[in-house]
Amino acid sequence: MTTPTGNVGTHLTGMMIRAGVRPLLLARTPSKIPIDLLTHVDVVEADSTDPEQVVKATRGVDAIYWVDPSTASADPLADYVRATQAIVAAVEANTIARVVFQSSVGAEKRHGVGEIDGLAATEVALDRLAADVTHLRCGYFFTNLLLSMEDVRQGRLRTVLPLDHRFSWVSPRDIAEVAALTLLNPSWHGHRVQAVHGPQDLSWNDVAALLTDLTGRHVQAEQISDDLMRQQYLTAGMPPGMADAVLGMSTGLRDDFHPEQLRTATSTTPTSLAGWMQEKLIPAL
Repeated sequence: MTTPTGNVGTHLTGMMIRAGVRPLLLARTPSKIPIDLLTHVDVVEADSTDPEQVVKATRGVDAIYWVDPSTASADPLADYVRATQAIVAAVEANTIARVVFQSSVGAEKRHGVGEIDGLAATEVALDRLAADVTHLRCGYFFTNLLLSMEDVRQGRLRTVLPLDHRFSWVSPRDIAEVAALTLLNPSWHGHRVQAVHGPQDLSWNDVAALLTDLTGRHVQAEQISDDLMRQQYLTAGMPPGMADAVLGMSTGLRDDFHPEQLRTATSTTPTSLAGWMQEKLIPAL
């Protein structure tokens, strides 16, 4: 498993332990692994953008959960290229039989979706391999709202998307559950896509109304220009290349985009945004 202390990895690590598996955790900073887990896991230090380190770390591995790591980089798509090279090298060198890859809704476009283009390139590279591969195309993470806490305190949610445009929102815990079930299920083979869409599609207006109901303070969604959003990213300290890549994840899914995988019983997961807000967001306000 990579990114074991991330939004999804934290949950997935615990799930695999509870399933009776002793997972091997690839961590850039092993000291971040909680002490109480260390008797239940194996940990190896590895940078997921370094092919040599990843190949060495995954010797003897028969299945891997792979996440292209996020980095605050001047050229994030170049980082995705290096991460892709690392997982491809590891699968080929160590004959890893099964890969579950954390991708995103929008990767099916292949180009024009900012950082998601990096995930798309990883999908394409993995599909060239002989290994069995499942791509988890995930919706918009609930946890992204935690990056907008100051806006929420000021009673607003800013976006470049149309305020009534509905799209999938998902809890990282639900993604971890689908990942664990996929890793533990030996019956699937070949190259496949599994969508993870959360319980329902929501617009920014829907989310603002939900925040208003749960917090007792008025929160309004506000559509702003691409230029203003980009300037906000730059003001927050993002390098220009990263600001463009992050903005592209919204603008690339804005105009008549419809996910390749439809919402079905196989892609719908249970955790509601309201429940997550009550547990995670509201206490942090």
